[in-house]
Amino acid sequence: MQISAVHHIAIICSDYERSKAFYTNILGLEIIREVYRAERNSYKLDLALNGQYIIELFSFPNPAPRPSYPEACGLRHLCFAVQNIAETITYLQAKGITPESFRIDEYTGKQFTFIQDPDGLPIEFYEG
Repeated sequence: MQISAVHHIAIICSDYERSKAFYTNILGLEIIREVYRAERNSYKLDLALNGQYIIELFSFPNPAPRPSYPEACGLRHLCFAVQNIAETITYLQAKGITPESFRIDEYTGKQFTFIQDPDGLPIEFYEG
C-alpha cells in the first residue's frame, strides 16, 4: 500500500446553514457539490481549497456531541497553512472571530493560532 495524499476530511455539524456560511464565507472554501439526502434528512457539502477537494460537511438530525477540549481522544484539529499569521488574525477579527493569541512552534519557529468553528471544533492557522 502506498498512500499518496489526504483525500478529504469529514465534519458533522449541528447547524448546517451556520457551518456552511462559516466554511464558505469566512474561510473561503469553494462549493463543489451540495446534495440533500432525503432518506437521511441530511445535507452533504463537498468543499475545496484552491481547486482541491478537502472537506465533506454533513448535517444529520440530532448528532451526538463530541468532546473537543481538553485534549479529548480523536481527531485533534484541522490546520490550514497561511502566508502571514498577523494578517490572518486581523482578517478573522474583522469577521467577528476571536483567535487565540499566536504561538510559536518550538521546533520550527513558525507562528500559529487557533479558532473554533461554529460547533467549537478547533481550527489552526499555521504560517509557512
